[in-house]
Amino acid sequence: MELQQMRYVLAVAETMSFTRAAERCLVVQSALSHQVARLEQELGARLFERTTRRVRLTPAGEAFLPAARQCLAAAERAADEVAAAVGEVRGQLRIGVISSVAAVDVPRALRDFRGRYPKVRVSLRVSPSEELVERVKEGDVQVAFLGLPTTARPQGVEAHVIGRDRLVAVVSPDHPLAGGGPVDLRRLAEEEFVDLPAKTAGRAQSDLAFSAAGLTRDVAFEVTNTHFLARLVGQGLGVAMLPSAYVPQLSGVTTVQVTDAPARVEYVIWPPGSRTPAATAFLRLLGVPDVREES
Repeated sequence: MELQQMRYVLAVAETMSFTRAAERCLVVQSALSHQVARLEQELGARLFERTTRRVRLTPAGEAFLPAARQCLAAAERAADEVAAAVGEVRGQLRIGVISSVAAVDVPRALRDFRGRYPKVRVSLRVSPSEELVERVKEGDVQVAFLGLPTTARPQGVEAHVIGRDRLVAVVSPDHPLAGGGPVDLRRLAEEEFVDLPAKTAGRAQSDLAFSAAGLTRDVAFEVTNTHFLARLVGQGLGVAMLPSAYVPQLSGVTTVQVTDAPARVEYVIWPPGSRTPAATAFLRLLGVPDVREES
């Protein structure tokens, strides 16, 4: 069993296509298919079901993927550790962020990081907080930035608090609340809302606050991205509640203070145990300690 064979299997599993997997791996399809077939023969099980119209994983393939990812990650980590031992930080840094991250200017941090460690290749994923926690647990993401209600804390990962903030209401510039004084949740409950999808961490902050106040509200639009959410608000389709430190990044909306607004905590998280050299260098640049610091 060779590492390259594992890379081919992962590429097919991620693209669900031998053709696209070969393009990704920069090999001809016949060579990739041959190596996958050799691996299946060695394992004594088919990893993929192939037809002329589709490719899908078999139960054996599903079972193979986690271990294959771990083996490839271990091989990459070994090479990165050797390089770090002689003073060179390289490899891959996989970062996850929520769309409303505000406690850290991630693009600026990456600019500084790139200037110091030009041999590190960075991939950036934008996802909800709860998905990022799972990705970090699985090792797909090495560092992630997320926001949670004050009643929650990331579980199963190492975490460091990077910011605390309160939510504000955002409305269109011509909304009756624009330009007025602060409001409370009871007044906001009279409005239609634009918000993140139900059961996400970003939505929970507002849902919990209204529920605790004995209020219900009408969420007319659910949006997965906060920038697009703000565009809907700007068109007068509803009001929204967003972290006050994040709102200055938006245009076309007006901020309204909320007297009994909920709060959120922003965290940077990483997998339990030791960090990769690239992740350690990035977190050190952010001022995150090498050991977990409880909030």
